[in-house]
Amino acid sequence: MSEAENFARLMRELKERGGLSYGALARRLHTSTSTLHRYCNGDALPAEFAVVDRFARACGAPPGEAVDLHRAWLLADARRRAGVPSEPAAEPVPVPVADSDSGAGAGAGAGSDSGAETAVVVVGEPAVVGRPWYRRRAAVVAAAGVAAGAVAVALLAVAGPEARAPRTGAWTGGGTGPGPGTAAPAAAAGASGTASAPGTGTATASASGTATAPEPSPPAGGSGQASGGPATSSPVVPAPSAAPAAPLRAAVRSHVWTAGCDHAYLSERGPGSVPPPPVEADAPAWASKLRAVHAGTQIVEVTLHGTGPGAVVLEDLEVRVTGRRTPPAWNVYQMSQGCGGALTPAVFAVNLDAPRPLARPVAGNDAGSTLPAPAFPMRVSAAEPVVLRVEAVTTGCDCDWSLDLRWSGPSGSGTLRIDDGGRPLRTSAAPGRPVYGYATEQGRWGR
Repeated sequence: MSEAENFARLMRELKERGGLSYGALARRLHTSTSTLHRYCNGDALPAEFAVVDRFARACGAPPGEAVDLHRAWLLADARRRAGVPSEPAAEPVPVPVADSDSGAGAGAGAGSDSGAETAVVVVGEPAVVGRPWYRRRAAVVAAAGVAAGAVAVALLAVAGPEARAPRTGAWTGGGTGPGPGTAAPAAAAGASGTASAPGTGTATASASGTATAPEPSPPAGGSGQASGGPATSSPVVPAPSAAPAAPLRAAVRSHVWTAGCDHAYLSERGPGSVPPPPVEADAPAWASKLRAVHAGTQIVEVTLHGTGPGAVVLEDLEVRVTGRRTPPAWNVYQMSQGCGGALTPAVFAVNLDAPRPLARPVAGNDAGSTLPAPAFPMRVSAAEPVVLRVEAVTTGCDCDWSLDLRWSGPSGSGTLRIDDGGRPLRTSAAPGRPVYGYATEQGRWGR
């Protein structure tokens, strides 16, 4: 069953238990009956979580089932934006492992009574979300006990002293770690790796942090020995510790519209050369083609998943403004003539005009019911994702900015940079600029 099919199944089950018709639910979700049918049949997926949250509340879902529905939507949405088809789960393949009593030379001629045990080799891993969140790799799980010990000793005897050298450095990235005495790629570059978020219009997240264990010291007999002189032992100087890769994967949406329809962009083009407004999902490509800038407000949504076996604690979100310019004298193009909904999501509000902007938690509202403001610390793992919604506003500058998410976990601590594909996010004020709306009947922009 694919992620989208699983999400649709959960929606159908909640609807049946809730006892509401498609028409009644559609009115509460501010959508059409046919659209709701498509959601429940798996033919379409809601563009934002607000619709999913309203659906769960309308059906009276308990907290546990609401979390399950949220998780299923995150996985299906990530799969849709990544454009990666679902893959079947890998089947464990039993592999015989010779018992230690069979001797070193009994491998080829051992019979059924040789005391062979069975290890489990998992060839490949199922693709759960998208390639940026989970790296597919072959993982080998050997059986514990005497058999595994005998195999390990035999491998070390054949590999020689280099393979027996201790590896004390912390390696938290996906795949195979560096060899003995080899610094991690992130350390060689002066920073940790860059994790690209999936989907169109997503941002990259660059991680940096503090390692918890030193790298192996270089072997003796290097530059510390004088040329032509007697061999002397040079003092052992530990290599600098490598910064751990962030045990997180971030999917960033930087073109999120209010209620899925209300947004505005600045563009230097005249109304005659600007195409009709897109739907929210196509906004990144539309804005990129026009070199348009978010006008006055920008909503950024960050979905975080843990990549390791343990949980990661999100400690704080810091705002970094890297540039302030005079707003450009461009035109403002509204994506809608006005839309509204009963749901106002809880967000981190950012005033980019402040000397030192802060991410301030703000409560939301759902048809009169208060939605709690987001608060740190937060816990995130591979099974429990977290969604951060940040709403930045400006009335006085053309601002370049980014977010720094501080985290800590079993591998150490560090910072995850949230930006726009390696570039700063950009939001500009539009004081006194001409504002255009699109007249669908006439097929043109007008004031």
